[in-house]
Amino acid sequence: IEILPARARRSIKRGLLEKHQKFWKKVERGDEVIRTHDRDIIILPSLVGRKVAVHKGNSFEEITIKPEMIGHYLGEFALTRKMAKHTGVGVGATRSSKHLPLK
Repeated sequence: IEILPARARRSIKRGLLEKHQKFWKKVERGDEVIRTHDRDIIILPSLVGRKVAVHKGNSFEEITIKPEMIGHYLGEFALTRKMAKHTGVGVGATRSSKHLPLK
């Protein structure tokens, strides 16, 4: 527990929520891929090497837990928003594009 950040240590010290206990029972049972909607579960050393599918709003993202992830939350590794992909300006957006033919 000493390797965890203060926030995570405090959460564990105060006791796990019932939904978190349900998740850890699945881990102990040895399920191959554990699916969960709970993004606020702290990654502990016992999870290293396991596969967890974390819900990201519309689907589950499968994550393989690595040692560097200890102390972080599951939700940090399943992004809920897509990064913007900006392209060039549209037709008519600049003065010069007025004279280009529409495809």
